Amino acid sequence: MITVVDYGSGNLRSVSKALEKVGGDVTVSARPEDVAAASHIVLPGVGAFADCRRNLDETGLTEPVLAHIEAGKPFFGICVGMQMLFSEGHEFGVHPGLGLIPGSVVGFPTDMPDPADDTRLLKVPHMGWSRVKQAQKHPLWNGIDDKSFFYFVHSFHGRPDDLGHMAGTAMYGAPFTAAVARDNLFATQFHPEKSQNNGLKLLENFISWRP
Repeated sequence: MITVVDYGSGNLRSVSKALEKVGGDVTVSARPEDVAAASHIVLPGVGAFADCRRNLDETGLTEPVLAHIEAGKPFFGICVGMQMLFSEGHEFGVHPGLGLIPGSVVGFPTDMPDPADDTRLLKVPHMGWSRVKQAQKHPLWNGIDDKSFFYFVHSFHGRPDDLGHMAGTAMYGAPFTAAVARDNLFATQFHPEKSQNNGLKLLENFISWRP
């Protein structure tokens, strides 16, 4: 069973529908026992880093999520669900993350020149399709061409201390982390559930993943 973690801060319906489309047996749940019983969990996230982190604690789901990861079971984080894996987030102050990926989550500069027109600045948030360069060979990239397009909506991005944790990069003014991976953990800044065939293939690979 795949549990999409409902802690009040995620795009739950589209994520669960995408997982079902590729053959997943999916439940959306806010119950710690469903997280504990899951073979795979997906942690989506929409909104501000501190709000998502606080909601995860207040719903009593932080400990079962960490226990799932500690047990070596597959985990997939999406957007802020990826950002919370870092040590800290720098959005409206400095806030502690889960500390599973050493590093910090920082904002895009608001003064980045647009490469297509140097008379204007790139807009923040970064919203739309960008190519993702695969930074490591990983089972979740199987069947997905390097530099394929995925869909992003975000103003902040992770900076891992150890570049070995970087699973994918994209460009928005400068390179930034598009995906991270470590052991049984994989997470993306982009939204696979909004990324059409490439995103569905990534989720299909996740549900069959046995790290």
